[in-house]
Amino acid sequence: MRLILFGPPGAGKGTQAAALVDRYSIVHISTGDIFREHVGNATALGLQAKAYMDRGDLVPDRIVLDMVEDRLGKPDARDGFLLDGFPRTLAQVEALDDIVERNGHRLDGVIRLLVDEEELLSRLLQRAHEQGRADDTREVIANRLARYRSETEPAVARYRQRGILHDVDGEGDVAQVRDRVLAAAAAAEQAS
Repeated sequence: MRLILFGPPGAGKGTQAAALVDRYSIVHISTGDIFREHVGNATALGLQAKAYMDRGDLVPDRIVLDMVEDRLGKPDARDGFLLDGFPRTLAQVEALDDIVERNGHRLDGVIRLLVDEEELLSRLLQRAHEQGRADDTREVIANRLARYRSETEPAVARYRQRGILHDVDGEGDVAQVRDRVLAAAAAAEQAS
């Protein structure tokens, strides 16, 4: 099973990813984890990314794509994966298509968690309070959510056109959301 999990910050992707990974015995691939691994191990890609990050700049797609391709080429991803946090833009969608195809695979489905903006703000402000993130103000969080929407909507539209997008209500009890996510994954599996 090869899946993508979409959702804005605070939608519960990490929690729901664990259920998908467990159900399908696939590897969870988070772009944040990939970055930390490359930077922490001072790989050539990590050093390139760190130079941008140290300046406060976004890491260019070329470097991100090289990192993702490297990760998807590892043996544990051969039989399936769950991508979390990638792709975010239409250009990344197209590049990911090429990477997956070069590895002789195709995506089975894209699951998008839908959560009301006020609920997201509430969750993220609570998380900021619990984790002592004083810089995560209402305005900063609202800006992150707006940026997420503007960047990812074209990617979402592309997956919707392909008929592999499964929207899931991400609000409510964690177990209820998990059941909805697993049902969406089962529908993706049947359709592939």
